Amino acid sequence: MDFTFTEEQQAVVEAAKALFADVVPDGVPSPALTPGAVAEDFDRALWSRLADADLLGVLIDTDHGGVGLDPIALCLVLREAAKVLARVPLLESSAATAVVQAHGGDELKRKVLAPASRGELVLTAAAHGRTGHDPAELAVTAQQDGDSWLLDGLQTGVPWAYNADLVVVPAHTPEGHTVLALVPREQQGLTLAEQFSTSGERLAELRLEDVRVPATDVIEADGAWDRLRDLLTTGTCALALGLGESVLRMTSEYTSKREQFGHPVATFQAVAVQAADRYIDLRAMEVTLWQAAWRISTGADGALPTAGDVAVAKIWASDGVRRVVQTAQHLHGGFGADTDYPLHRYHAWAKQLELSLGPAAAHEEALGDLLAAHALG
Repeated sequence: MDFTFTEEQQAVVEAAKALFADVVPDGVPSPALTPGAVAEDFDRALWSRLADADLLGVLIDTDHGGVGLDPIALCLVLREAAKVLARVPLLESSAATAVVQAHGGDELKRKVLAPASRGELVLTAAAHGRTGHDPAELAVTAQQDGDSWLLDGLQTGVPWAYNADLVVVPAHTPEGHTVLALVPREQQGLTLAEQFSTSGERLAELRLEDVRVPATDVIEADGAWDRLRDLLTTGTCALALGLGESVLRMTSEYTSKREQFGHPVATFQAVAVQAADRYIDLRAMEVTLWQAAWRISTGADGALPTAGDVAVAKIWASDGVRRVVQTAQHLHGGFGADTDYPLHRYHAWAKQLELSLGPAAAHEEALGDLLAAHALG
């Protein structure tokens, strides 16, 4: 494979860098661990600027007002967004529209794609199941009833649920098939219970009781849920990478200025070795991210299914972003624990990303199962 970015991908990332250049990292200073401390809504002004720069339609075809690029381009934009902790549902909305485009019917495409690319319609996804650990597609049941579907169940930790217009909900049918239903936030039978993330963000427990959704708003195609899940996961890895790069840069600047015994602490061997280890983590996070994004973008055959590359990216992102922020706090000394210092907010975000990805051990187990199945096959 060739990981050289195309001219179009490079143009998108340059546009993203220019747009995020004057964005102040979210909530700095902010009591990040206090529930409700963060603004309830996302950054609507930044969302409008993203729409004006065509960055909300990176994965949407030009026929629907988008840019028509691939998941690699989206990950490049997400990487830049995470460097400034941009509070926008860019990942969730982009992943949802990509699945609508790939698997939705013509009526659903007309309803969703063009408005989403203009920033007029915001989507999110319920992808964490009942507890955050069980399969999301098993948390809600879907029963066809004439020309509509009835949904019952519960999804936890749904980001931006209080602010999005549509929530993409995976659900299982009596036959064991997974469908994706696009449910309006104010649909009858749908209620939200307030939750808060580790970073202080407002999440929601999504409760569905006889929620009726028109058949035109339900995606039944095989592979739709897998694609949504892969896009969400790989995009989260891109966020972890961007955040980690900002934190390492912040740490490098601090240790270069902070002096002990008449010398910058960055010149001390113990400090240099720890920083070098975290740099290695980031490079491993980067190469595994691009491998997963490339597989999703091209559908190219590999030694394992795409899920294998996604699992490897998750392993490195989950462990890597934790190690980067922990080392940063250690090397910052007392400043690392100061809530008025930006690192505190980055650490809170990193912990939330790590929890969203799940423990590396679980991904290693899943990867082992894939390897065993491949060997037996």
